[in-house]
Amino acid sequence: MAGKLVIFSAPSGSGKSTIINYLLTQNLNLHFSISATSRSPRGNEKDGVEYYFLTPEQFRAKINEGEFLEYEEVYTDKFYGTLKSEVERILNEGNNVVFDVDVVGGCNIKNYYGDKALSIFIQPPSIEALRDRLVGRGTDSMDVIENRLTKASFEMSFASKFDKVIINDNLENAKTETLQVIKAFLDY
Repeated sequence: MAGKLVIFSAPSGSGKSTIINYLLTQNLNLHFSISATSRSPRGNEKDGVEYYFLTPEQFRAKINEGEFLEYEEVYTDKFYGTLKSEVERILNEGNNVVFDVDVVGGCNIKNYYGDKALSIFIQPPSIEALRDRLVGRGTDSMDVIENRLTKASFEMSFASKFDKVIINDNLENAKTETLQVIKAFLDY
């Protein structure tokens, strides 16, 4: 049944992007909601693919025009948000929407859509394991990693506000568990 929303939130490095990418290959009629951000692209990220990349000024203008379903200034001048037009586009095409958003955004989308949305929190087994993952991916400086770990502790305090918490201590098990939860929600 199309027209449902699946919300993923997790600390950076928890594996949510890997799990979402796996789910997108599972014939669930899931279509990724591309978030907007004012941060710079990392690695090979492309505008309109991983994110809609905006300047902080462009982002603020869209906030003032009421174009976001949710948004947050996660770090100074580093905004992330969900454009209403992106969600409407996917739903109007008869598809289910999958979100990769921060914890506050995830809670806001869940509150807005209620039972039409399933919120899932992907939790790392520990802060130490998260540190190892972030260092291992080699995309951020140690200062950025330390900031992400501080933020992760805060984000993990939101886990109980989500419909389902999946602890990613084994990626294959986490993918399987998440797939089962989503199939039940989407009636597949």
